[in-house]
Amino acid sequence: MAHTILLVQPGPKPETRTFSDYESVNECMEAGVCKIYEEHLKRMNPNTPSITYDISQLFDFIDQLADLSCLVYQKSTNTYAPYNKDWIKEKIYILLRRQAAKAN
Repeated sequence: MAHTILLVQPGPKPETRTFSDYESVNECMEAGVCKIYEEHLKRMNPNTPSITYDISQLFDFIDQLADLSCLVYQKSTNTYAPYNKDWIKEKIYILLRRQAAKAN
């Protein structure tokens, strides 16, 4: 459980930057990154009642964002460590793989 700050810049303009914070890395991946993508899908498909996607589509979305990074609290040093898109994709992959294993 490490406090995590999600930094998002969807477009090229700095004014599009936002941040949100979460109690853990997993919460950030699920309630942050995945939810941002799901909201994007809903905006793109407003008349579709149920939307599904696979992880490659989510990763493509992450790649097309101007910037996406996380700051994760490190208790040992009392600082926040920065992580990039590749690290975020790895954490999402692990999270979704665990969820799929629980469902089966």
